[in-house]
Amino acid sequence: MFLTFIALLFTGFPVAWTLAGVGVAYCGLAYLFDNGMMNWTGLEETLTGLDYLTLGAVVNRVYATMSNAVLVALPMFIFMGLMLDESGVAERLMTSMQRLFGTVRGGLAITVTMIGIILAASTGIIGASVVLLGVLSLPSMMEQKYSPSLAAGVVSASGTLGILIPPSIMLVIMADQMALSVGDLFMAAVFPGVIIGALYLTYIFVIALIKRDVAPVPAGAKRPDWNAVKDVLIAVLPTLGLILAVLGSIFAGVTTPTEASGVGALGATVLALGYRKLTLAKLVNVLKATFNTTAYIFAIFLGATVFSYVLRELGGDALIEDMIGGTGFGATGTVIMILFIVFLLGFVLDWIEITLIVLPLMRPIVNGLGLDIPGFGAIDEPALVWFVILVAVTLQTSFLTPPVGFALFYLKGVCPPEIRLTDIYKGIIPFVILQLTGLAFVFLWPALATWLPSVAY
Repeated sequence: MFLTFIALLFTGFPVAWTLAGVGVAYCGLAYLFDNGMMNWTGLEETLTGLDYLTLGAVVNRVYATMSNAVLVALPMFIFMGLMLDESGVAERLMTSMQRLFGTVRGGLAITVTMIGIILAASTGIIGASVVLLGVLSLPSMMEQKYSPSLAAGVVSASGTLGILIPPSIMLVIMADQMALSVGDLFMAAVFPGVIIGALYLTYIFVIALIKRDVAPVPAGAKRPDWNAVKDVLIAVLPTLGLILAVLGSIFAGVTTPTEASGVGALGATVLALGYRKLTLAKLVNVLKATFNTTAYIFAIFLGATVFSYVLRELGGDALIEDMIGGTGFGATGTVIMILFIVFLLGFVLDWIEITLIVLPLMRPIVNGLGLDIPGFGAIDEPALVWFVILVAVTLQTSFLTPPVGFALFYLKGVCPPEIRLTDIYKGIIPFVILQLTGLAFVFLWPALATWLPSVAY
C-alpha cells in the first residue's frame, strides 16, 4: 500500500484522492483474494474478511474527525497567518530592523531570520512566509552582493520555522492524532523552536565573519541610533502583543487553543485595520485562501482515514509494530530508527500525510518502549510528548529536502533570475544540518520539551 501510494504521487493526481483510492483498491483486492476469485499462495491466511461493507465504518471515523472541536483551531490559525501577511507587519519589520542591523556583517540575513522567528510565532503558513520573506529580502540581498546560496538558504529555512514554533497547525493535527493536549504540545515546542532559530542566527553571524564575501556590509550603511531602536519597537510591539494574546492566554490557562485561535484571527484583522491595509478585496482573498488551505487539509484527512483503516484491517499496524520491535535496537535505538524513517519519508511525502498515516502507528510502539522521560509529575504522557516534538522537528526538514521540499518550490517561484535552483539546493544544506543539530539537542535533553508544559499550569 505504501509503495503504491508513493508511486502514484508522481502521477500528479491529488494526494487526498490518491490515498483514498489506494485504500479502496486494496480493500477490493482483499475481497477478491478472500473469496477465492484470485489466488496467491499464503496470502489468504493474512486477510480478515475485509470488504466494502466493513469499509463503511470509515464514515464513523470521518464523522469523529469532523466533529472534533480542537480542529476548529485550524481554519482560525490559517486565517490569522494569512491576514498577518496582508497587514504589512513584515514590511514594517524589514524596514526598521534593516536600519538596526545595517552595519553588522550579514545584517540583512539576520534581519530575515529574526522576522522569520516573529512570523513563526504568529503564523504557521509556510508558503506565505517563504514567499513574503523572499519578495521582501531577496532583491535587496542580491543588490548588496550576498552569496545567492546563502540568501536562498536563509529565506527558505527562516520561512519553515512557522511549522514548529507555536501556534502551529501541524502541532494541532499531531495533538488530535496522538490524543494529546494541544496546549502541552505548543509549550513543548517553544524551546526547540527558539533553539533552532538561535542556531540559524549563530551560523549566519559566524559564516559572515569567516567568509566576508558571502554577506558584505552594504555601502553607505549608517550606525543605528535611538530613532532606529524606536522604529523597531514600534514595528515589533503590536505583533508581540498579538503573540502574547494568543500564546499567553493558552499558557496561562485562560483560553483553550481553539478559543485562542479566534483571538488570533480577530487580532490579526484589527492589526490590518490599524495599519490601513484591510480592504474588502483583501478580506475576500484571505477568506478564499483560508477555505482552500483548510479544504486541502481536511480532504487529506478523509483520504488518510480510508487508507489507514484498510491498512489496519489488513494487519499493517501489527506488521509495522513487529518489524520495528523486532530490530533489537533497544528503546533509544528504536526512537532513532523511527526518526530516521520519518526523515527519509520527508523526501517524498508531505508532513500532512506522515502526520496522519505514520505518526498514529508509532503510538503503541513508543508506549511499549518504557522510556523514562522526565514529566516532572505534571504531564500524563511525557514520553509521547517528547517523541511527538522530535517528529515535529524532523518534519521541519521535509520542507527543505528535495524532491518534495515545498519551501524550495515557493522560493523558486519568487526569487530573482540570478538565483538558480542549484543555488537553492546548496543553500539549504547547512540549515538542514542545523535543524538536525537542534533535533539532537532535544533528543539528548528531553527536558527541553517536557519542562515548560510541566510548570505552565
